[in-house]
This record gives sequence, C-alpha cells and structure tokens, in this order.
Amino acid sequence: MSEKDKDQPKGKGGEGKGGDKAQAHGADKRDPAGAEKAAARAAAKEKKGGGDADSAEKPKKAAKPAGPKVPARIKERYVKEVVPNLMKERNYPNVMAVPRLRKIVVNMGVGEATQNIKLLDTAIDELGRITGQRPAMRRSRKSIAAFRLRQGMPIAATVTLRGDRMYEFVDRLFNVALPRVRDFRGVPTNSFDGRGNYTLGLKDQLIFPEVDYAKVDKMRGMNVTFVTSARTDEESKLLLQRLGMPFRHQEGR
Repeated sequence: MSEKDKDQPKGKGGEGKGGDKAQAHGADKRDPAGAEKAAARAAAKEKKGGGDADSAEKPKKAAKPAGPKVPARIKERYVKEVVPNLMKERNYPNVMAVPRLRKIVVNMGVGEATQNIKLLDTAIDELGRITGQRPAMRRSRKSIAAFRLRQGMPIAATVTLRGDRMYEFVDRLFNVALPRVRDFRGVPTNSFDGRGNYTLGLKDQLIFPEVDYAKVDKMRGMNVTFVTSARTDEESKLLLQRLGMPFRHQEGR
C-alpha cells in the first residue's frame, strides 16, 4: 500500500471532524442569534439543574398540627348553663324555643364627615379595632339643608357581628369595657324596643383597650344593639342578664 493510500482514511476522518467544526463555526458566523439562543438555553438548563439540587438538599419543614379551636366563653356558658336553667324556669318545650342572641349591630355616627371625610376613615379604623371586623360605610338617605347634608353622603359606620365573633365581643364588652366606664352603676333597663331587642349607648370609645389613647383625636359614641330571638322584653332581659349584662338594680339611677 502506498503512502498516499495510507494517509487517505486519516485525511477523510480529519476532514470530517474538521469539516464539522468549520461548518458549526460557519453557522455561528451566519446566524449569531441562533448561537446566542442556544447558549441561553444551555445556561438556563444548568441553572435549573442547580436549583433542583439546592431544593433537594434543603429539608422540608414539617407542618404544625392544627390544635382544636377554643370556643368563646360566653357561648360555652350559654350552651352549658343558660339553656338548661331557662328551660327549667320558663318551661320551654325544647332547646330551640330558648331565646338566644341572633346578632349584634354596632353603629358609629360621624356627622362631621360632611365637612371632613378623613374623620370617617378614622372612625372606621377605630370601630374595626374594637369589633375585629371591617365596618361598612353608611350614607344618608335624604337631604337636610339645616345640617348641610345631601342624599348619599357618607356619615356613619356599622358592623354586624354573628357567631363566635359576636360572643367574643360580648365577653369583652361585659367583662372589660363596661367596668372601665367612669362611675359605672349598671346599664339602664328601659332601652328595650318591645320586641326583645336591646340597644346600649356608649359615649366613649376609649373604654375599649383596643383603641390607642394617643391616637384618638375626638371622643365618638356608638350604639350597640343586641338582637335576640325573644318574643318579649322580659325574656330578653333574662337572657342578657344570664349572659352577664350588668343591669342596674334600681330604676332611676
């Protein structure tokens, strides 16, 4: 075999390898955007592989077991103590006939909001802190020229509480807020509406510890309405009294 024939396979292989490199090099020159895309895909693939490795190395945190929900004290007291006692005293036929709290409505009027709407925002924030629920804004139903009030202007904030949040608010009101009233001798007994509902007027929002004294710009009162399923005022008063409402012992004081 001649030296030319011996060198021929090597030349073919070398030409093939070199040709591929030259072809790729030429493709890079012809299409630089394609080369950049390929490099970007390779970098993204390497990054993704590294992220998976890092995530695999980090141990997953064990989820904390959710403990049993603690019911409100007033609700537990109503179910275990108030209902059996009222059934014995009033001879109710079943548990569903015993009066109960349906809802509590807290209203805070802000008449100055007609001149400065920011006062209403402050009242909404304070009422939300007191009740633990976002208040709804109320607008005027009619225009009153003497008060410079037009129909549809925002003038009040209101919150309707139900369920566990209602019983928690009752607990804080009876045991924390009302004892903080100056010269407190009990709530009046003549604020029933004749259909088993009771409305309590509060002159000051500072009796609630949720309100920061340093951030209060003005004293604002509110009305707290207890809506019950009682048919008469007597049944409603007995229910609220058993729940812890501190009524006055003597009329006229």
